[in-house]
Amino acid sequence: MQRRPVHGVLLLDKPIGLSSNQALQKAKWLLRADKAGHTGTLDPLATGVLPLCFGAATKFSQLHLDADKRYVATALLGVRTATGDAEGEVIERSDVNVSHADIERVQARFTGPIRQVPPMHSALKKDGKALYEYARQGIEVERAPRDVVVHDLTISAEAGFETNHRVRIEAGVSKGTYIRTLGEDIGIALGCGAHLTSLRRVRTGPFAAERCVTLEALEAMDEAERLALLLPVEALVEDHVPVTLEPDDAGRFLSGLRRRGTWPDAPAVAVFGRAPDAFLGTAHVKGGELIPSRLLSPADIQQIHLQHQAALAASTTPS
Repeated sequence: MQRRPVHGVLLLDKPIGLSSNQALQKAKWLLRADKAGHTGTLDPLATGVLPLCFGAATKFSQLHLDADKRYVATALLGVRTATGDAEGEVIERSDVNVSHADIERVQARFTGPIRQVPPMHSALKKDGKALYEYARQGIEVERAPRDVVVHDLTISAEAGFETNHRVRIEAGVSKGTYIRTLGEDIGIALGCGAHLTSLRRVRTGPFAAERCVTLEALEAMDEAERLALLLPVEALVEDHVPVTLEPDDAGRFLSGLRRRGTWPDAPAVAVFGRAPDAFLGTAHVKGGELIPSRLLSPADIQQIHLQHQAALAASTTPS
């Protein structure tokens, strides 16, 4: 298969059973892209929003690792597993004597700044080795607690709770929050333990699940339809302050030179060129100087322009 330069962001609804990298490689193959990356992993048993970055967009993917995220999960009370989800073996069973008042109390306890001990079954590294690799060998590694923020949390008993002991958890969280750990800690606080039986990411940063495409739908499309789904590279910097440069300044900025102007100080700036209109990269402004951070190359910009022209031509061609 002939690879080619592809630039942009694909909002994928990751299916259950695939790792984030497996989903990425599948989408990369369908787009025939020569360079791709994702903006943070989802467990194989999790589904939902997984922004995939292609070409020049990979230069800015790190920005979305820090984005706030929203999850919806189901937890089974009274059963603890080795992994904190349905994939692990059961390590403890307990009676469940939980009231709605107990749930409300625990919900308040886990809303706001909290501390979490990262799970052993995670991709965090210790001495260059992922924690899950130690876990598979039966080795427990000491992990330092991490400060995270649960912006909002709703825990609600599902229908038939008295017999099925299942609760629904919806949480908006800061980067670095493990929902499996949150589910386990909620179970411990309720005095019976718990593990997640389902997990879905419904938002990351500005990207919601409603905007995502499934791999199945992507496979059914032709090549032009797949390319038309790509968001522009600058979709990753929608929260940055926009600055537009005239052609001479744009060329100098792209070569890494600082530009001087009347801009107010700003820590995160998205820089655009005029005539032709193009996204150039990111910068920050300090003391009236626009200081480059990450830049697209002239080749990137030319390829993005050609990709856009091809997409326009495809959209206007009668079927």
